[in-house]
Amino acid sequence: MLDPQAQALMQLMIDKGVPPVNTLSPTEAPASYTSRRAFTQPDAPEVFKTEDQLVSYNGIQVPVRVYHPFSAQSQNSLPALVYLHGGGWTIGDLDTHDVLCRSLCLQADVVVVSVDYRMGPEHKFPAAFEDAVAAFEWTVKNANPLGIDAKRIAIGGDSAGGNLTAAACLQLRTHTVQPAFQLLIYPATIMWQDTPSYHANGQGYMLTKDSIAYYTDNYLRDRNDAKDWRASPQWAESHAGLPPAFVLTAGYDPLRDEGLMYADALSKAGVSTQYVCFERQILRRYPMGSEQKGGFGRLSFFGQQQRLYPRFLANCGPAHLFP
Repeated sequence: MLDPQAQALMQLMIDKGVPPVNTLSPTEAPASYTSRRAFTQPDAPEVFKTEDQLVSYNGIQVPVRVYHPFSAQSQNSLPALVYLHGGGWTIGDLDTHDVLCRSLCLQADVVVVSVDYRMGPEHKFPAAFEDAVAAFEWTVKNANPLGIDAKRIAIGGDSAGGNLTAAACLQLRTHTVQPAFQLLIYPATIMWQDTPSYHANGQGYMLTKDSIAYYTDNYLRDRNDAKDWRASPQWAESHAGLPPAFVLTAGYDPLRDEGLMYADALSKAGVSTQYVCFERQILRRYPMGSEQKGGFGRLSFFGQQQRLYPRFLANCGPAHLFP
């Protein structure tokens, strides 16, 4: 049975008249997504400081926002998380995931580098993938001035951001410095999927079959791109040699089985992998952080954050936090 809080959130979206994303133009969709923040997200928690910077490579500039925890006042070599927001490679930006990134920064005690990668339909595949890789490389290169330990830089993301995370890890595994950890939050790992969860949960739980098709069409140049491991990490020839992973899914999410399949592929390849499914949740992108406006309480994966952060911190966090 769907969690009562998730049911309440779905009813809230109906009451507010939020239109299905696939009925909106590529111009209207981002604005609609941004407007939801007024009634689905809590106030942004305060961090020590934030700074907006640009990642420049090959004539391309990618905005990033760097969040520093309060421990940065006394430490100059903190672990870090490069974070890639969700939104179907079509919607989302630094502001839509600001509360989430602040919460990760504070509660995991890490520097968070949030990436405003290029999106479709203006920038088709593999633009977002290339930006994700470039953002990680930039973080490594600038670790010292950012107060980051270059050996403890993780990468993570939700939904489309989880897809980019998995693909970036595949690309980066041959680099001198590769991610120390990968955080995959209900990741999309197969384009044009045909899984039981896709059919069982593809209608009525916010992310629908129609919206998935909308996002995929906006991102990919054609269906041949779906066979490329950079778009469908599940289809990589090998998953060996990748960073330790935490894979989080939800029972009522169409992407649930993709996350499970990818976790299985990692485990079979010898990658240390922890998989958690919140069976009664939908875990879409509302809200992100602590207490939600409207009295619905903790709905997102932060609702069981004690299960997430120990795994993340064990790989990237300060050792003194563990017994």
